[in-house]
Amino acid sequence: MSKVKKIINAPESIVSEVLDGIVAMANGAIVREGDANVLSRRDKRAGKVGLVIGGGSGHEPMYSAFVGPGLADASVAGEIFAAPSPDQIAVAARAVDAGKGVLFVYGNYAGDVLNFDVASEMLEAEGVACRTVVVADDVAIADPSARRGIAGAVYQVKVAGYACEHCATLEEAVALVERAKAALGTIGVAVRPGSLPNTGVPTFEIGDDEIEIGMGLHGERGVSRQKLPPADRLVEDMVKRIGADLGLKAGDRVAALLNNLGATTFMELLIVNRKLRLLLAEAGIVVGRFDIGAYFTSQEMAGFSLTFMRLDRELEAALAAPASSPGFVQVGGAR
Repeated sequence: MSKVKKIINAPESIVSEVLDGIVAMANGAIVREGDANVLSRRDKRAGKVGLVIGGGSGHEPMYSAFVGPGLADASVAGEIFAAPSPDQIAVAARAVDAGKGVLFVYGNYAGDVLNFDVASEMLEAEGVACRTVVVADDVAIADPSARRGIAGAVYQVKVAGYACEHCATLEEAVALVERAKAALGTIGVAVRPGSLPNTGVPTFEIGDDEIEIGMGLHGERGVSRQKLPPADRLVEDMVKRIGADLGLKAGDRVAALLNNLGATTFMELLIVNRKLRLLLAEAGIVVGRFDIGAYFTSQEMAGFSLTFMRLDRELEAALAAPASSPGFVQVGGAR
């Protein structure tokens, strides 16, 4: 197995240098909290519920770049594909606590759950109210409680940003984000793995004529591996899986996200989008919002994920509300 080449300085400095790069992109709108792997908004607003997001690095721009007005107040980064430590999480929460408590949003992975729970206990002992709504949108896993958090995080973070800006209490914000979580479903596919930058070794092996269906963002095995089908047949299967899981029916409105896992060409995504729109139109499902691009990646993994969020009036308003990530890209209204 040949190693993957990366344009880096040293493996041990990757995370710190990525965060400094985001700060540089933000032109002063995002700051780093000391030497911690924590980024926060410079314009922190008093009297609001704080929102902290985070997880392992290597998925850029998620989570570290999704800090800004209408998004997170702070993000905390672990090492590549590894959970941030409780101490770092606590640094992020203290930086954004404005007296109304802090909401944590992160992916449903054992290390993240453990460390955010430990941080919550530390913070609660200090008098900081903490609540959590994990991202758990991977429909490839039958048990909802065991589902991994994948690209649906983009929409859940956006709703959480809106909730923490507009809700009067932490509990009200949690209720809206829980509703967003329940409305999400995602499935991903890949034809080539990503790699660990510190070793250059791919995270899994796959045949030249094969595709992995339902794999995780770190290269975890999916629900199946099969011969690579034509794009249209692949999209039909993905839409069917998510639609069945969410119980989508004619007349429903959805937000749809086509997420590039890292190395997929825009050409391929457009071919997928062509079939996706035809299928939804035939089923009588209305696309209230559509996003396409590299939002939640896995290094140079070649593949994509498809996310649906079933919309109600408030969730659609939350997704359409103005928001910006100075360290990444404008995240605006429906299109």
